[in-house]
Amino acid sequence: MSFIFKIIEKENINSVIPLVYKLNEDKVPYAILEQRFSEMITQNYECAVIYDNNKIIGVSGLWFCTRHYSGKSVEADHVYIDDAYRGKGLGKQFFEWIYNYVLEKGCETVELNTYVGNNPSHKFYYNEGFNILGYHFLKKL
Repeated sequence: MSFIFKIIEKENINSVIPLVYKLNEDKVPYAILEQRFSEMITQNYECAVIYDNNKIIGVSGLWFCTRHYSGKSVEADHVYIDDAYRGKGLGKQFFEWIYNYVLEKGCETVELNTYVGNNPSHKFYYNEGFNILGYHFLKKL
């Protein structure tokens, strides 16, 4: 299989929403995701995708910023690979592509959050060399 890794064009951002919808276990309505993504693309956000032919089978948002404790950083967000493509080393290839891409943009660190109950992702990120730095808190207003 030959996969293509790339940054999706902003005008095609809605094509990633079906995968992000699955990631959130249908907790965020589809229409809200469309609204939020249209706003996100106006900020320091890019979206990396994996194509298998013309089908998007993987996604990771990339938020760029400079942090006092880590320098120029990217936060990988809403990382998701379609179930049918898991366990084949594709996640490792995707992150290798992301590391190279963000290094070219001058990033010094990669950060991410993962859901507490997503144990397979924890193992993956440990194997990628990530360490737990702290807790992510959320308060809805």
